[in-house]
Amino acid sequence: MTTAKQIMHLGAQCVPENETLARAAQLMRDMQVGSLPICGNDDKLRGIITDRDIVVKCIASGKDPSTMTCKEMAQGTPIWVDAKADEDEVLKLMEQHKIRRVPVIEDHQIIGMISEADLAQHLSNEKLAHFVSTITAAPPTRG
Repeated sequence: MTTAKQIMHLGAQCVPENETLARAAQLMRDMQVGSLPICGNDDKLRGIITDRDIVVKCIASGKDPSTMTCKEMAQGTPIWVDAKADEDEVLKLMEQHKIRRVPVIEDHQIIGMISEADLAQHLSNEKLAHFVSTITAAPPTRG
């Protein structure tokens, strides 16, 4: 069976937790991604920030992305998957938490990310269809 490490795309770059949302948005633009893992000074995962988070939870709420930090967005316990997890574990985790992307951790470090596009390339049509129907049934997150 396929593992998380085989599904993921390499090169997930963390944004430091004390970095501004404006800088996070610039990194997303430059890297052509819609999300970034947020890491502390110890390189440990603190959360994930998405372009939608910046728009809905910051800008649309009247906050300033040039002063608000990623740390302020990193709420709750970060969701991640172990590199050795099989595809069924990955899907279960993502469906359970209604998330479209998840960091992959190996030896306490982020080594990659799994997104919907990664799943589309590695899963059977049946598993992919189930995932998409489960995720799209979830209401959008609110600010």
